[in-house]
Amino acid sequence: MSLEPIEPETAYELYLADREHELAEASLQGHRYRLKHFVRWSREKGITNLNTLNGRLLHEYRMWRREDGDLNKVSEKTQMDTLRVFVRWLESIDAVEQDLGEKVLSPAITADENSRDVMLEADRADAVLAYLGKYKYASVQHVALSLMWHTMMRVGGVHALDVDDYNSQEQYLEVRHRPDTDTPIKNKGDGERLIAVSDRISDLLDDWLASKWPNVTDDHGREPLLASAQGRTQKTTLQSYIYQWTRPCEYGKECPHDRDPATCEGAQPESPSKCPSSVSPHAIRRGGITKRLNEDIPEKVISDRANVSPEVIDQHYDRRTQREKMEQRREFLGDR
Repeated sequence: MSLEPIEPETAYELYLADREHELAEASLQGHRYRLKHFVRWSREKGITNLNTLNGRLLHEYRMWRREDGDLNKVSEKTQMDTLRVFVRWLESIDAVEQDLGEKVLSPAITADENSRDVMLEADRADAVLAYLGKYKYASVQHVALSLMWHTMMRVGGVHALDVDDYNSQEQYLEVRHRPDTDTPIKNKGDGERLIAVSDRISDLLDDWLASKWPNVTDDHGREPLLASAQGRTQKTTLQSYIYQWTRPCEYGKECPHDRDPATCEGAQPESPSKCPSSVSPHAIRRGGITKRLNEDIPEKVISDRANVSPEVIDQHYDRRTQREKMEQRREFLGDR
């Protein structure tokens, strides 16, 4: 087989362009982020033609990336699995030797290692929402965090909602995949669904729309449900709300880390994620799912509402202890 010479930067751009219509935007961003390190390493190694790539170099990159990024096993696996996909794509355009992708090694990890344990506990979520309800009622932050906790929606789903997606009379939200107007959702069409909301959430949404919604359209003429005077609230802004409002000092609690909020880096407006107690959007979703599991809500109901398979719930979201599961089974089966 005759290989076609190609520079790493060119291959990187061509690969991303080729995958643009196959991957959800969040997944594409993940590939872009992970593979840019490979391009950086290639530049440092003086590799100008990927035809020279071989198993030894791939191993060198794995060791370099592990050290450079201070990666744990799960992160290393994610990085190398993405590289393997990229190398297989290179095979398809005759840029590297066939079956080179088989030489991209990544660590084997157990199901437990592949799960994340951090979650927002129900009592903390209640405290955050109670504080927002008292001091920031019907603000965009209050609405955003309330929706994510009570509906278990992903940030992308909340970001995609329009005013017309909310049915006040019948109390439900319609989640829709609209990539042509910059609001794709994970799982694309399979992620579209109707989500019922409680009286309390419906009242909150009604009050937000009646009194504080800024009456704006986005760049496509749509009316975003979560918005500021500048238009649709960005996903990064929604994420920052979560980091900000899960800091104990932000919702009226003492710092559990014995820090002074006046000097603590994590207490500053520009760096809320540096607070050890702040949590990510995924932790809110995990906490919400675990709360419903503890309430004996059938897993299929949670799966459909949160748009996640029962298998993924078991591996990545269910943080109940074995004893909690046993006691729930005992209660359900009447073993008293």
